[in-house]
Amino acid sequence: MDNIRGLLQLIVIIGALAGLWKMFEKAGNPGWGALIPFYNIYLMLKMAGKPGWWLVGIIIPLINIVLMVLLPFWLADKFGKGLGYGFGMLFLPFIFYPVLGFGNARYRGELPSA
Repeated sequence: MDNIRGLLQLIVIIGALAGLWKMFEKAGNPGWGALIPFYNIYLMLKMAGKPGWWLVGIIIPLINIVLMVLLPFWLADKFGKGLGYGFGMLFLPFIFYPVLGFGNARYRGELPSA
């Protein structure tokens, strides 16, 4: 039973990371950035149209919670999705990030310069 649960968890994690990878690529960022801690949050802040220095807020207690709760809503907006989709990204990221990454949603923010 534990083996099945472990395999299921691995599938969910790989699916969520693949969706995040595709979401990053849609926004003109390197897909591998989804795998690097802190750098992935930096890129998500940039995709959401927020300044990169806001990453400092991630290490400040309580501010980090506020930022991590608001970030899915800001990202959903940049991909043309509504408030409900933002809640989905917040509470069920392993479903909503892959749907966003592999779906037909288009990034509506400013693409990074090459």
